[in-house]
Amino acid sequence: MTVDVDFLVLGSGIAGLTFALKVSKWGKVALVTKKSDTESNTNYAQGGVASVISPDDSFELHIQDTLKAGAGLCHEDAVEILVKEGPAHVYELMELGARFTMEQTPTGEKRLALGREGGHSRRRIVHAADLTGREIERVLAIQVKHQENIRLFEHDFAIDLIVQNNKTGDPVCCGAYVFDTETEEVTTFRAKVVMLATGGCSRVYLHTTNPEIATGDGVAMAYRAGAEIANMEFIQFHPTTLYHPNARSFLISEAARGEG
Repeated sequence: MTVDVDFLVLGSGIAGLTFALKVSKWGKVALVTKKSDTESNTNYAQGGVASVISPDDSFELHIQDTLKAGAGLCHEDAVEILVKEGPAHVYELMELGARFTMEQTPTGEKRLALGREGGHSRRRIVHAADLTGREIERVLAIQVKHQENIRLFEHDFAIDLIVQNNKTGDPVCCGAYVFDTETEEVTTFRAKVVMLATGGCSRVYLHTTNPEIATGDGVAMAYRAGAEIANMEFIQFHPTTLYHPNARSFLISEAARGEG
């Protein structure tokens, strides 16, 4: 079977869902995920989103905090984009229906309740209790399902990217081969644009708080297709985990340290 679309998105975390929503107004989108729509690292993120919201905060403070925490290894242009564009995206998520935790001011007005996490000199963590990632994922998944131009393919595994040479002889990614776990058949997805939003590869390690799907499929496919792979030494290991010998370990929010 062959599926022809304008955009093929592999992965259904924040990145994949957001990209699918943004481009759906320009054409047909196929969103492929190897689990259910909300299973991703995004869904397990607890603490919140760092953003300059408070009047006593500033972009420059947030930038300097980030550079300091990054031990001089950050790309400063990326940090600046993250910090300066962050607040607008927080409010955009709220417009889509995200229910972040609010608090009441002494004058009776409602405002975002801002937490504090390690490495931050101000209270700037927008959160939804301690299930922030799940709340963001929930809102984006609902929006995706309401878009007629987006077709969701769940429990499907991307096997490899399809790369062909264009008229000038340059390699171009034009789709992917995808295995359907229910029919046990391989479908050819052809697209003008392919977006890899497949997450990390922490499951190659024995101990990690990442979900079982974080197996690095996208990195491997991109490498086989000829993409340049960089910064692979930066694998996130959450520093606090609740351990039980008879249960799967899971992370304890960064807020536990930020709040002391």
